[in-house]
Amino acid sequence: MRRLAIVLLLIVCTGIACAQQLTRSGLDPARYDSIIDGKKTGLYTITNQQGMEACVTNYGARLVSLLYQGRDCVTGFDNVGDYRRFRQNYGATVGRYVGRIKGAKFTLDGVEYPLQENGKGVTSHGGYPGFADHIWTLKSQTDSTLTLQYISADGENGFPGELTVNLTYALSSRNGLEISYEATTTKPTVLNLTNHSFFNISGLFTQEITNQTLWVNSDRIATFDAQKNLDGRMRKVKGTPFDFRKPTRIGLHIDDDDDQLRVTKGYDHSFVLKTKGSDRKAAAIITDEATKTRMTVYTTEPVLHIYTGNGLKGNTRGKQNIYYPRRSAVCFEAMHLADSPNQPQFPSTVLRPGETFRSHTAYVFSTID
Repeated sequence: MRRLAIVLLLIVCTGIACAQQLTRSGLDPARYDSIIDGKKTGLYTITNQQGMEACVTNYGARLVSLLYQGRDCVTGFDNVGDYRRFRQNYGATVGRYVGRIKGAKFTLDGVEYPLQENGKGVTSHGGYPGFADHIWTLKSQTDSTLTLQYISADGENGFPGELTVNLTYALSSRNGLEISYEATTTKPTVLNLTNHSFFNISGLFTQEITNQTLWVNSDRIATFDAQKNLDGRMRKVKGTPFDFRKPTRIGLHIDDDDDQLRVTKGYDHSFVLKTKGSDRKAAAIITDEATKTRMTVYTTEPVLHIYTGNGLKGNTRGKQNIYYPRRSAVCFEAMHLADSPNQPQFPSTVLRPGETFRSHTAYVFSTID
């Protein structure tokens, strides 16, 4: 009997230990332990004193979960293998250059650099494998901060210069997920980094975000041609479905008969911000009245690319066994404009030796009355 009692006690204690190993959002870190390209992957958790939790994997420096008021507010998977199977940049750090570079080439200081073409005569999101497909190195971690590093080799996917990127995730006392980048290069190059998290601040990923309201501090968008490449022009949002200068329900005009919406089948556009690089001015605010939740975006970047999950099809199973339906999440990608290396009228994305690229973006959560 005594031996049986000891066995039962061990079973109970083991069960408790396993339960304690789970993150607050219900993730099992063991399911992110793997070896990819000879490097170890893992899951890292940070928290703040207000009860927020963020989980990050070093595979693609991806945000896996973001817990606010007990609700996980970003899409993702409960294991590292699914991130490799489903390559839609869920929570990923995208680089070396987010967006499309037309012609798969650019010229800098009189030198033409042919890039890896990954379809339709463009280089998309820096080519493959991109930053989202590499294993980042853990540099430091505290209770509330996590710093990862990736060193992109000179010539990787055609881009010049060895690029060293340090990325810090932090959970601040203002209930903000703060994302900061620093990068240096050994040769003149171009750089455009962003985080590609899909948000649904209600935490209800079986529902569309079209009933949530959105305000954007922008009066212009960059326009696409018929192939979804930037055509170098800007369009004023006034009188168009892109006018979010006052809080507007996302779904109000998302299916309007508009040439830009026809190209993308919903919102998937770069809004040029009026914040002039200040991360003290709100770039966008999204509100979910049903859960009384609000998220405010601040950034030093000149553009906020807003994508309403039009390509989600309900056939990809994520965390909590949820199949993410169309428009069940929205991305707020703080960045520079795509194809800037070939569009001199756009803000420059050039980084030179001796310079340090820095950017900061915050997704700040609050509860409304």
